[in-house]
Amino acid sequence: MTRASHTRGAPVTLSKEGLPAWLDPVVHAVETVRPGQLSRFLPPANGAGRQSAVLILFGDGERGPELLLMERASSLRSHAGQPSFPGGALDLEDGDPKADGPLRAALREAEEETGLDPAGVQLFGVLPALYIPVSGFVVTPVLGWWREPSPVGVVDPNETARVFTVSVADLTNPDNRATTVHPSGHRGPAFLVESALVWGFTAGVIDRLLHYAGWERPWNRDRHVPLDWRS
Repeated sequence: MTRASHTRGAPVTLSKEGLPAWLDPVVHAVETVRPGQLSRFLPPANGAGRQSAVLILFGDGERGPELLLMERASSLRSHAGQPSFPGGALDLEDGDPKADGPLRAALREAEEETGLDPAGVQLFGVLPALYIPVSGFVVTPVLGWWREPSPVGVVDPNETARVFTVSVADLTNPDNRATTVHPSGHRGPAFLVESALVWGFTAGVIDRLLHYAGWERPWNRDRHVPLDWRS
């Protein structure tokens, strides 16, 4: 499947051609997973929620497959200080949220937040849209292969505290896994990697991708990390 759009005048395609073989399980997961298998929080049936997209970018690092993440600035009103995928709300320039809009938005936001060159990214899949009740965002996860890596870093410190990569080997290491416990009673998967606690929406998507790609290793779900009310 190939779908074309444009991001700031540059063509953007969704294609599985030429991907590294280690991404095959991820491609299969994207093609077969159903919305309810990813999260119990699905977009409202009445169409409410602000349309947004995130870029789940896989690269080939020194220690093998890795993911690009960023840490949001502590001053932000929404999800302050949390590690996350690059991404954000769709703009009018991104186009139809039910067509190519999420593709364009994911690349545009990633460029704005991390400085990556979208020309080096090959988009290969889109997961079902999910919902973040606390912020009211309807989020479409867009998956990409960092075919030609470019330098990345903090572009705007008012939005981003740092940009970093984390190896899939660390994400699948049982020693780096835990369950977060919010005072509200909500529990969710978490990863303690690269001096960061990855939790919430981002950790949930990573957890499900690892599971359905067959990369997950048994881990101690009774290892708890408490969160506070500000989280």
